[in-house]
Amino acid sequence: MLMISALGGVVPGTAHADAGHDHGGEAPFVGTANAPKRQPDGSVFLPKLSQRQLGIRTLLAESRELPMTHQWVGRVVMDPNAGGKVQPTVAGRIEAGSRGLPVLGQAVRKGEVLAVVRPAASAIERAGQNAQAAELRANLELAQRQRARLLELEGSVPQKEIDAAQVEVRSLGERLAAIGGSLTTSESLVAPVSGVIASSNVVAGQVVDAREVLFEIVDPSRFQVEAIAHDAALANSVAQASASADGGKTAFPLAWVGAGRSLREQSLPVLFRTVEGKAPPLSVGQPLQVVVQTREQIAGIPVPTAALVKNPSNQETVWVHTSAERFVPRTVRYRLLDGATVTVTDGLAAGDRVVVQGAPLVNQVR
Repeated sequence: MLMISALGGVVPGTAHADAGHDHGGEAPFVGTANAPKRQPDGSVFLPKLSQRQLGIRTLLAESRELPMTHQWVGRVVMDPNAGGKVQPTVAGRIEAGSRGLPVLGQAVRKGEVLAVVRPAASAIERAGQNAQAAELRANLELAQRQRARLLELEGSVPQKEIDAAQVEVRSLGERLAAIGGSLTTSESLVAPVSGVIASSNVVAGQVVDAREVLFEIVDPSRFQVEAIAHDAALANSVAQASASADGGKTAFPLAWVGAGRSLREQSLPVLFRTVEGKAPPLSVGQPLQVVVQTREQIAGIPVPTAALVKNPSNQETVWVHTSAERFVPRTVRYRLLDGATVTVTDGLAAGDRVVVQGAPLVNQVR
């Protein structure tokens, strides 16, 4: 019994320090053997628990025959059949229409009055028009008297003289009405197409010049993308195309429209159309990264662009999951496949398990 009591006083797994060597209420030391860390050979040790916390996902590399791709600089442009500009033909002062002046993003219908331009004539122009109107009034009065006299002599004068006098009176009356109306007639600015207001450059009372662009109207579902091709032969061998506006994170397909036949700054403009329902919100003039696929094939391994990271030497790298808790960096060469995928042509082998989600977090382990 005494032996059992003596052994029972010792707690298994607990060490007792001698007098003067205990640490009081300090927390016991916990080792970091299972913490993520960078190994001397450049690989990363990442425990399973850390992999789950960081959301690490991998993809098995497969070699395929993939299209040759090229990257072009593009921008969003207006579809000429689904957008338009509103410009006055005369200089004048802006007045609001029945619904007021339209604002950005407002939906408008074709033929709707957006604003009214009241012509603004200078003092010299107004004086000239008034003088011309006075002259026409005097001529009209003389013509009316002449017609009246001929009508009194009807039967004794040729009918053609009476008809000529009546035509003269009618002509002078119409000319006088036109001159008088030119001083007061306003011009209604109407929407050439249905869509939304993309830009507005007017306020009530503003004086504008003729041909000045006051409104731009676009249909957000029918944008086009204009890109620049430096090789005319390449522009005529496009099989598919895609674009992205955020460095490849969000890609959307494009439909081929055609290529120009006139060089612009030693390059050939080509035109694509966005696919309805598959493009993110875009704006006219927004720069895009356009990736075109040709009919030529190359051998490579497709991986998402999210798998690419930069190493300390600023080289493109992917992380390969070689064992349960070990990740190894591989320097690669690649070509863009579309806005969200690249074709690795060197640095990977079929069967490698590539980190496609969480690669930047693995790259930050030190």
